[in-house]
Amino acid sequence: MARLERHPELPPPITEVGVLGWLRHNLFSSPANAALTLVALYVIYLTVPPLVDWALLKADWTGTTRADCKSGGACWAFVGVWFNQFIYRFYPVAEQWRVDLAFGLLVVLVVPLFVERFRWKGWLGAFIVVVYPAIAFYLFLGGAFGLTYVETSKWGGLMLTLIISAVGMVAALPLGIVLALGRRSTTMPVVRALCVVFIEFWRGVPLITVLFMSSVMLPLFLPEGVNFDKLLRALIGVTLFEAAYMAEVVRGGMQGIAKGQYEAADSLGLSFPKKMALVVLPQALKLVIPGIVNTFIALFKDTSLVLIIGLFDLLGAIQAAVKDAEWPQVVTEGYVFAAALFWIFCFAMSRYSQKLERRLGTGHKR
Repeated sequence: MARLERHPELPPPITEVGVLGWLRHNLFSSPANAALTLVALYVIYLTVPPLVDWALLKADWTGTTRADCKSGGACWAFVGVWFNQFIYRFYPVAEQWRVDLAFGLLVVLVVPLFVERFRWKGWLGAFIVVVYPAIAFYLFLGGAFGLTYVETSKWGGLMLTLIISAVGMVAALPLGIVLALGRRSTTMPVVRALCVVFIEFWRGVPLITVLFMSSVMLPLFLPEGVNFDKLLRALIGVTLFEAAYMAEVVRGGMQGIAKGQYEAADSLGLSFPKKMALVVLPQALKLVIPGIVNTFIALFKDTSLVLIIGLFDLLGAIQAAVKDAEWPQVVTEGYVFAAALFWIFCFAMSRYSQKLERRLGTGHKR
């Protein structure tokens, strides 16, 4: 009979620790990686110091005219002078507190949703989606409850960017879910055909064309005396356009659900609405969180296209400001400011989606 002997324990492998070990393992693990690291460091040396010198060290932060920027660096005084128009455009200064109140209220309502121990997230979410838009609408527009009426043609800047993107996100998601369910229907061929036509039509045209048609062509087909607000037409066009893309994202998630989940729901005797609401959609939406957030980010950036129909969002306000004869040669500062704001919002959405993925376990790790 073979004799079993326990092998003596081997000492742990010798590994490098500390900064040097990390550098060797991640940046200089091979000759090719070392060469790429050195090239990257050289590129950083050529670009970062001059950029910091222009944007911070030699920058002019105060002033009222372009003549006050004499250091040769960035003229951030331009952003300070035009900041109010970048945020509100032509919204009356005396009424801007209403905009601040509306967005401040939204922040206060959203913060509890990030608290894990908060128990009424469902009710609060429903309030934000259903009730809050009506409150914000009356604060922005006025004309009721003693508030001065402010026509939508005066809305603009970052305020308008946030309004268009928020309305598009909130309205496109449920409409996209309905379209995805209709496209996957096997018992209602007419509904399925209509959903397919709708999705393929809106996905087949660029957003700039949709905005142009909604603003210029649509009024030509309306009866005489009937007209819609330009902003409302843009919101409808953006919502329908994004809903088509959202429908395909949701449909991809539904196709990723195992067939056994559908069969299990059928074996329990669940009706189609209950099967979708309780079994299929929760799993499908969890799977496509990255796709949903990616669509939201694309929508947020695409709001700059409303300039084609005469709505001055953040980028439109900056483009109008850099053309001012009193502020020559400030194009770079204006676009850097716009890029920074867009990056902040897009990065925040991306980070939140990653946190949501980890919390819901969308990776399905084994």
